[in-house]
Amino acid sequence: MKYPSKVKLVDVGPRDGLQNEKAPVPAAVKIELVHRLQDAGLTEIEVTSFVSPKWVPQMADNAEVMAGIHRKPGVRYSVLTPNMTGFDAAVLSKPDEIVVFAAASEAFSQRNINCSIAESIERFRPVVAAAKARNIYVRGAISCTVGCPYEGEIPPERVELVARLMKDIGVQHIGVADTIGVGTPLKVQRAMEAALRHYAINDVSGHFHDTYGQALANTLATLEMGIWQFDASSAGLGGCPYAKGATGNVATEDVVYMLQGMGIETGIDLDKLIDAGKFISDFLERKPNSRAATALLNKRAG
Repeated sequence: MKYPSKVKLVDVGPRDGLQNEKAPVPAAVKIELVHRLQDAGLTEIEVTSFVSPKWVPQMADNAEVMAGIHRKPGVRYSVLTPNMTGFDAAVLSKPDEIVVFAAASEAFSQRNINCSIAESIERFRPVVAAAKARNIYVRGAISCTVGCPYEGEIPPERVELVARLMKDIGVQHIGVADTIGVGTPLKVQRAMEAALRHYAINDVSGHFHDTYGQALANTLATLEMGIWQFDASSAGLGGCPYAKGATGNVATEDVVYMLQGMGIETGIDLDKLIDAGKFISDFLERKPNSRAATALLNKRAG
């Protein structure tokens, strides 16, 4: 079987990983995490979110975090912008990329951003146009592509619909997300195939949560299709506030360990990555939610 020779990972830990932490994480800690990730070789980092602090208080320091980063050449710093208000605030911090997000589930869309799928796409239309006018790359994320906490299983046709709508408004890249981690390899492959009807293979990535322990299997299943870009979160941080019981994204350390074992290049130093995950986990006063990190830290201690 032919796998991609290299894989690009986007670390979403600073944003998706920390957004639901109840206790405030100081801007200085978030900045240090970004610095440690880029020092480990990450070239794509999702830093923060320009959303209303009323909804996501943890991201209220977005401008401070973006201003505090020592930017490294060759690293792309992305931010989430749900609407024009968020975009206008984000632009001041000079992101390299913005992320817009829609769900493949109507019920999830209503609960998460208080509007229908179609309305959410229309809300993004001016955001995408404004970003492209400023030469800012636009990535889209499709959440709940295989399952939804309110609707249950999501058919691939719904993923195809959202991918088509995103393509229509000019979104350049889309991530196929298993937001609540219920996906299994064949289901995830079908969701990915639906997205690939509207986007080229180089413009699609996977974003898999590990709620049922399937994230690495789903990563492998999509690697077999030729997908070579994935989101992951250092120390397995994160969950979803609107999806009860959804544990974190797949840990970046676990994905890197698997890829290195397959001879696939990531450009990431696993030891430095483990140190970054340990840094943020120590701050949060818990162990890294990564099997590879746990095993290798135990080995170091031994």
